[in-house]
Amino acid sequence: MDSAVEIMRAGPACHALNHHYEACKLLAYPDPASPLFAALRRAGFDPYNMPAIPTPFAKLSGAPWTIGWGDTLDVRVGQVITQAEADVRYARRLARDFEPPAREAVHVPVSQCQWDAIVSTVYNTGPGGRGRDGILYLADGRPSTFLRKLNAGDYSGAADELPKWVRAGGQVLKGLQRRRHATRLVFLGWPVRKAIEAGEAAFP
Repeated sequence: MDSAVEIMRAGPACHALNHHYEACKLLAYPDPASPLFAALRRAGFDPYNMPAIPTPFAKLSGAPWTIGWGDTLDVRVGQVITQAEADVRYARRLARDFEPPAREAVHVPVSQCQWDAIVSTVYNTGPGGRGRDGILYLADGRPSTFLRKLNAGDYSGAADELPKWVRAGGQVLKGLQRRRHATRLVFLGWPVRKAIEAGEAAFP
């Protein structure tokens, strides 16, 4: 762990990215890349307004179920929370589950905007490892290309890796294209609002 990274905390740009792209939902919903979500959409149901799973879809997986600001920890079907609970969940998980692995993985000094872009992406993809690809580690535990370039001091090359992380469930999602475009610009020093606007313009 680099000593310059050890004391860093997610700042306003990280929160702005997360809150812009992770719409806050107070009722639990199935993962947008899950079979259940796709089947509900095809059948004309709103997957974001499902207090219970309709019987014909009961055997389809909606995992990981999500609530609040994209929180997937201890979420059950039909769960409802308040806005205050959603905000507490967000802050707690960011500090507990996403900043620590970033601190452990990043071994070079980074700016606040770079740190915000990194932590925001970790919040979205997960850190990786343990059978799942993430922005820091691949499923088999090897460092991702993003992390290898970053720790080699190739900041520009690391930034260019971010737009490659646009798939969920094997499909390219426009929402992820917008998000990664904006996150790359934040990593490169853009003000977060202008970066978000640029992402929307690049993938209308």
